[in-house]
Amino acid sequence: MGKGKKARVSNEEEEGERRNHNQSSSKEKSLYEVLGVERTASQQEIKKVYHKLALRLHPDKNPGDEEAKEKFQQLQKVISILGDEEKRAVYDQTGCVDDADLAGDVVQNLHQFFRAIYKKVTETDIEEFEANYRGSDSEKNDLIELFKKHKGNMNRLYCSMLCSDPKLDSHRFKDILNEAVAAGELKATKAYQKWAKQVSETKPPTSPLKRRGKSDKQAEGDLYAIISQRRTQRKDQFDSMFSSLVSKYGGGDASEPTEEEFEAAQKKLETRRTSQKSKIK
Repeated sequence: MGKGKKARVSNEEEEGERRNHNQSSSKEKSLYEVLGVERTASQQEIKKVYHKLALRLHPDKNPGDEEAKEKFQQLQKVISILGDEEKRAVYDQTGCVDDADLAGDVVQNLHQFFRAIYKKVTETDIEEFEANYRGSDSEKNDLIELFKKHKGNMNRLYCSMLCSDPKLDSHRFKDILNEAVAAGELKATKAYQKWAKQVSETKPPTSPLKRRGKSDKQAEGDLYAIISQRRTQRKDQFDSMFSSLVSKYGGGDASEPTEEEFEAAQKKLETRRTSQKSKIK
């Protein structure tokens, strides 16, 4: 009897602890809120936000700044979860972060800090950083550090690697990492060897370090904007010419005429010219 009562009390205490934990967790900011994205955000959207934050906090941008370095490391941990589909799925189901460095109070502070930074970073900043970063010693150092952190799992490495694109950089990264393995700086894991073999069987890009141009969709948008601008300019010129005709020869509204109104104006103008020529003779 006593044992049964003790077991019930123990279960109630555990249930109470779980309830308190869930209540406190609900008040904490989620990792999605930290980055400022929706829970339904795509991996591409998450990575874009990560890039904007990371380039502002990157050690190259903040030499000697320990706070920026710490925040950059915490950002890496956030993206290592949300940027990895498997880890993200577990997080979505449980809401738990298996990392003492990402406790609730830290996440709360990161949310405000990252939001302030994100607003200050422009697309131009990203383009300039990418142009200087790709192919640099800094990129090489980051690649090696992330290789060690993810134990050669290149899919997870690409989640955190700044300004990276598997289609453009896989062959280049493979050469850098193979060189580090040959020098004894890194140890080739089974995951890496499998990835490197797959990369070797694909054709390398012709200009991997060439700055990526605008997408076809962006180019179409720019072209449409140019065409629209030219149409507007032509319409303004026509309206101006027609307005002068109206003021000189009479007429109604100076807005763009219909085909019938335009032909009538032309005939009226020709009649006036013919009449003037007859008077001169």
